[in-house]
Amino acid sequence: MTAAAAAAEDAFRSEWGRVLGAVARSTGDLDLAEESAQEAFATALRTWVRDGVPDAPGAWLTTTARRHAIDVLRRRRTESEKTATAARLAAPLQAPLQDAAPDDGPSDPDGDLLRLLYTCCHPALPLEGRVALTLRSLTGMTTAQVARAFLVPEATMAQRLVRAKRRIRATGITFRVPPPALRGERTADVLVVLYLLFTEGYDAWAEPAHDVAGGVERRALADDAVRLVRLATRLLPDEPEVRGLLALLLLQHARRDARSGPDGTTSTLAEQDRSLWRDDEIADGLRELDTALAVGRPGPYQVQAAIAALHCRAPTAAATDWAEVLALYDVLLAMTPSPVVALNRAVALAEVHGPAAGLAAIDDLAEEPALVGYHLLPAVRAELLARAGRPDQAAAALRAALDVVDREGDRRLLRRRLAALTTW
Repeated sequence: MTAAAAAAEDAFRSEWGRVLGAVARSTGDLDLAEESAQEAFATALRTWVRDGVPDAPGAWLTTTARRHAIDVLRRRRTESEKTATAARLAAPLQAPLQDAAPDDGPSDPDGDLLRLLYTCCHPALPLEGRVALTLRSLTGMTTAQVARAFLVPEATMAQRLVRAKRRIRATGITFRVPPPALRGERTADVLVVLYLLFTEGYDAWAEPAHDVAGGVERRALADDAVRLVRLATRLLPDEPEVRGLLALLLLQHARRDARSGPDGTTSTLAEQDRSLWRDDEIADGLRELDTALAVGRPGPYQVQAAIAALHCRAPTAAATDWAEVLALYDVLLAMTPSPVVALNRAVALAEVHGPAAGLAAIDDLAEEPALVGYHLLPAVRAELLARAGRPDQAAAALRAALDVVDREGDRRLLRRRLAALTTW
């Protein structure tokens, strides 16, 4: 690889979102912004070989992309005005191009990136469109790459992206940072999208890459999410929940290598080989959590990160401070009354007060619509029934979990537990 090509590749990774955001801000057209950004990088590959790499590659790329966008808008205007009279044709061509906004002031790369992030995560867009558009726009992944990562046909993903862009145009969504009155709510929308993006990738680590369709690309989604949340902490330094989410992702992602055994069976937190956990990422996550909590405005992501921190600090599963975990789940449940949070709290309750207490809490969740078809509900119940000395009922619960589980690594774990129970 030539020096120019290597520089262009580095710039693509670091500057794509900023270039795209700058053109989108100027034109209000995400499709044109993508076309212009792609043209700028293609031009860089040709020009930098001849003229050398510029001192400020990002600024060079942004200027080139904006010029391309202006040229496209001029051509569009000219073509549309060919049917007008000569008098009407001359005046607009002499006036500034409003759509291109070539003189809208110097670009603020971080501001443009933040505007792009809020736009891609706008609550008026369908959630699946938000996730796909965020990944496509902020990382520069192709539609085919995004489709493979989410295990859908490329045509399906293309339609998903087209619908999201149409929605932006149809609803008049502008490329801007929300006003202060809406910023907290809209930032929460951004964090939901980034967490879902991480979860898509992190779940793929529960199985060997060769057993997962698009395994390598799916796993890479977790890295992309961590990178985007790091970016969000820089763009939104006064939002402790953004830093809380970063801490949570780092503390979870640090455990990725231990999520499945050699045969592909999912390893529970208690079963994981903690020597495989990545200490540098744990230390980074703990620092981010301390910084977030120091602000004094704790939110759900910070509480979840604090729970993850307790697990990461424990040298063994038996050494976990379950009383503190339970107390934090009580706080989290008060913040976000969710059946899934309540199920996790039941696990902590059983660790502190015994399996009977946990089973009683799980029985209260049996009719929750959100947990219908969620294999962890019967799986956790089976674990507690086994600990309570009720193997027949535990086996029945495991069979119920096997009926609804959809991930092969989890299926192997449930089968292993069922085989162990039936030999009693």
